[in-house]
Amino acid sequence: MEVIVVSAAQDVGMAAAGIISRLVAGKPRAVLGLATGASVKPVYAELALAHHNHGLDFSRVTTFNLDEYVGLSPSHPASFHAFMEEHFLSRVNLERRRVHMPPTEGDDLARLCEKYERDIRAAGGIDLQLLGIGRDGHLGFNEPTSSLASRTRIKTLTGRTREANRSGFGGDEVPLHVVTVGIATILEARHCLLVADGPAKADAVARMVEGPLTAMVPASALQMHPHATVIVDEVAAAGLSLRDYYREVQGNKPQWQR
Repeated sequence: MEVIVVSAAQDVGMAAAGIISRLVAGKPRAVLGLATGASVKPVYAELALAHHNHGLDFSRVTTFNLDEYVGLSPSHPASFHAFMEEHFLSRVNLERRRVHMPPTEGDDLARLCEKYERDIRAAGGIDLQLLGIGRDGHLGFNEPTSSLASRTRIKTLTGRTREANRSGFGGDEVPLHVVTVGIATILEARHCLLVADGPAKADAVARMVEGPLTAMVPASALQMHPHATVIVDEVAAAGLSLRDYYREVQGNKPQWQR
């Protein structure tokens, strides 16, 4: 796992967007796994700037989102459809037929979840999976105790996660169920790129990077990934006992790794 510590939250977004931009520029038909949440907003803002100011072309890119609430209308302001529309899709030239969201409606969601997995494989697999991390270490909506061998499926949210997401729902109840891409599916991405900022994420980041591999911290599964990059600001890195070493590694990379 590569850990990159930067000065501020905005630097997290810039560094992550730079990695994604280089991938898309070098592989115009790249397949991206996309996430939602406050931590990834700066990433999408920087990608939109790269598109408008430098001509970064997303027209042949394919995307698969990590998760969505079951039974929530795509037009609901708290839906992840609406989040993606506001922060990314409306700001770049992605073709909508190449945009995929997890299934959340239908008589047989389990079957539709299996189809989502097949669609990812048919697209050639995920080249880069963008990720955030929950305060309890969840990844996507894979809550603590999620199987590390899990695939796209329906999950029941914890009360803590529902409370953390309540602000986006106004007076509406936060849905109890979601569909999320599983841990095993995330680990099949060729590159996992996780971003986190702020003091509220420091404990989860430390347990993900330096704690034991455990289903109680689903994000710790990234320790098993051959190409996982974690970008955090100084305050999110506060709990890392080896943060000085991570800075040393970054400052002394051989040229071929840069």
